Amino acid sequence: MSLPVIDISGLASSNAADRAAVGRALYEACSTKGFFACVGHGIPQGLMDASLEQTRAFFALPIETKLALHKEQSPANRGYEPVGDQTLEPGAAPDQKEGFYLGDDLREDDPRVLAGTFNAGANVWPSDLPSFRPVMVATMAALRTNVEGIMRGLALSLDLDEDHFDAFVRDPMMTLRPLHYPPVGDGEDPGPGAGAHTDFGGITMLLQDDVGGLEVDDPELGRWVEVPPTKGAYVVNLGDMISRWTNDRYRSTRHRVVTNHSGRDRYSLPFFYTGNPDHVVSCIETCLEPGEEPRYPPIRVQDHMKAMYARTYDA
Repeated sequence: MSLPVIDISGLASSNAADRAAVGRALYEACSTKGFFACVGHGIPQGLMDASLEQTRAFFALPIETKLALHKEQSPANRGYEPVGDQTLEPGAAPDQKEGFYLGDDLREDDPRVLAGTFNAGANVWPSDLPSFRPVMVATMAALRTNVEGIMRGLALSLDLDEDHFDAFVRDPMMTLRPLHYPPVGDGEDPGPGAGAHTDFGGITMLLQDDVGGLEVDDPELGRWVEVPPTKGAYVVNLGDMISRWTNDRYRSTRHRVVTNHSGRDRYSLPFFYTGNPDHVVSCIETCLEPGEEPRYPPIRVQDHMKAMYARTYDA
């Protein structure tokens, strides 16, 4: 599979024609693959490398240190997740990955925390890694800026006003989730790295290391196809929220991470942008063909996310 490669730098241009050109490229990618390789994002290679270095450093910590940061201790679902805790593919074996949940770091007196908004709260941080926090905070800020630019590009791609999604991107839910896929012996098959699934929210930006393992379901070919890592690029895909919004004109495509038989540790760093938790996602009327009805009822972002978390964590 050759992903479309989109240079999104034009979204920051003062020239409307440059922004519109990116919108046209987004339309082609989102209406066919639901995935694209993102370049021109402006995130320094040094920060990309540092985020993977800190990911490796965290997962190299002793298991006792990581378990002391277990996400079950956090009301905001922040912290460490051991191998096998999540099952993304219904009926499949648990995912053979460990992860760490980070999000917008909110104080106890933040209105979103006081209101009990889903997954709103403070991060937990490993005290043994002084560089982990600043690198991850900088990474999250850079990725947030990029996704919000992409949302403006998506508005243009759908012939909407450029600010159409501004309410959705205000005070967003977002998750940065360092992941580690330990190597599995050639004769072993404990389960997939990450089972087949679609992403829950709005936009995902993924940084891969050089091991690989990501595969995307291509219905046109009728098979799973590999998405090899590309240095300096992020893999971007749409989540279920965008699919709902566009009445499936834009695709939220199934993907998976295969069992890690590479003999090497695999690391990745996905950033899940979910949007404002109280925003109601309902079908964009211009995405309907004449006489077509919306396929999905309106739903609040956080209500959708609660249902997805409950399903994949068997709650």
